Amino acid sequence: MGNGVKEGSVHLREDAEAVLSSPVSSKSDHRQVLSSLLSGALAGALAKTAVAPLDRTKIIFQVSSKRFSAKEAFRVLYYTYLNEGFLSLWRGNSATMVRVVPYAAIQFSAHEEYKRVLGRYYGFRGEALPPWPRLLAGALAGTTAASLTYPLDLVRARMAVTPKEMYSNIFHVFIRISREEGLKTLYHGFTPTVLGVIPYAGLSFFTYETLKSLHREYSGRRQPYPFERMIFGACAGLIGQSASYPLDVVRRRMQTAGVTGHPRASIGCTLRTIVQEEGAVRGLYKGLSMNWVKGPIAVGISFTTFDLMQILLRHLQS
Repeated sequence: MGNGVKEGSVHLREDAEAVLSSPVSSKSDHRQVLSSLLSGALAGALAKTAVAPLDRTKIIFQVSSKRFSAKEAFRVLYYTYLNEGFLSLWRGNSATMVRVVPYAAIQFSAHEEYKRVLGRYYGFRGEALPPWPRLLAGALAGTTAASLTYPLDLVRARMAVTPKEMYSNIFHVFIRISREEGLKTLYHGFTPTVLGVIPYAGLSFFTYETLKSLHREYSGRRQPYPFERMIFGACAGLIGQSASYPLDVVRRRMQTAGVTGHPRASIGCTLRTIVQEEGAVRGLYKGLSMNWVKGPIAVGISFTTFDLMQILLRHLQS
């Protein structure tokens, strides 16, 4: 009888703890998601603003048949500054921010969630994921973010390659495209974007997480220094962007076909046209050397900012 009462009270206590801990756990999960969203948004905004002039110059070359060289890129930057003023180097950056802030917030937050889900599935809860799930988490995070924010990416590309008289602001781009080209145009170039995002995001997150894991293993320190995070992020950006760059060129051509004189076509036709007119290497890798400058800087800033913000928010919460 006494044992029965004792066992009953133990079960009641366990049930009560489970009920009480459930809202606490849910609250903690919500905080983690909000923390990831905020950190990701700030990381994306800082990274893209830092390299916006180089990004705009790269897009100008990608969507034209001009031959790329460092000298030509500098000339474009210089003449843009002379003719349109210093701030014109950041033209289209407002559209970039409208896209990048939600994109980066969703991507980083989704990556944290996919890591948790895959960690539970593979039995690595609270530990570093093994290589394949690590790659998959990054690819899924990039695909999720790209799917939800793609029209903003198209708008930003249009603003980057057109004079300011053509589109006065972001809303004007949306209105003109929907009136003159149809709403379907807002998703023109979406397929090469997703095909490019899968290796880009997958390899970027995979490389960064792998380098952090190796650092922990060999240095004996739980957290890398900020400059080490920057180096890991730079390596991640270099590998990710090099792997997906040809699809980035195809995507930009398709996005800006309505305003650059190129015919609107499928991925295959756009790819074939670029190769026939400009050559495989010269056409599909045009501007890659500039990406090797801006990409590592942007990705390094992005990953470092996200990690440091996460650490800061955890300290503030505790």
